[in-house]
Amino acid sequence: MRSGFPGGKAATAIMAVLALAACQPTGGLGRDPGSPYAPGTARGAAVDGLTVGHRLMEAGEYELALEAYYRAAAEQGATVDVIAALGSANLQLGRLGQAERLLRQAITIDGKFVPAWNNLGVVLMETGKYAEAARVFQTAYALDSGQTDSIRENLRRALAKIENPSYDLPGEAYSLVNRGNGQYLLLTSP
Repeated sequence: MRSGFPGGKAATAIMAVLALAACQPTGGLGRDPGSPYAPGTARGAAVDGLTVGHRLMEAGEYELALEAYYRAAAEQGATVDVIAALGSANLQLGRLGQAERLLRQAITIDGKFVPAWNNLGVVLMETGKYAEAARVFQTAYALDSGQTDSIRENLRRALAKIENPSYDLPGEAYSLVNRGNGQYLLLTSP
């Protein structure tokens, strides 16, 4: 008797094994839980794009963080968190014009959003606008009630540059990324 499948008995045997495998209670070919190989498709909720972006920023992967923030914008809309995060990623990538535009937009949405004020000050320092940077850092410091040392240090640096523009600033400026619940991720500028 001849099978209707090409390859005869071998093809019939493979089809029988696959049909039996589909009946397994674990599904498919029965993946062992201790197996080092990745499972098929993931089940459950995906991690929030902002959270992924913050983790990538912390790891220094700014371009990937920017992509994660764009995904968050597509999922959540243009919230102050998302826009400020996009601005922070652009700051770290040295795209100061884009960073300034996004951070100013974030401040327009929420005038009390401390990370956006601080990071705008960092952008202004990088572009040589020391007087405006000092005013922006003063606003951030006041909104933060003086609780964040990095904002105070940024303000001190801006005031020193106003007094003596040729003054070489020791150290680096600090930018902040809001991680939610009043927690910030501290980054140094490029």
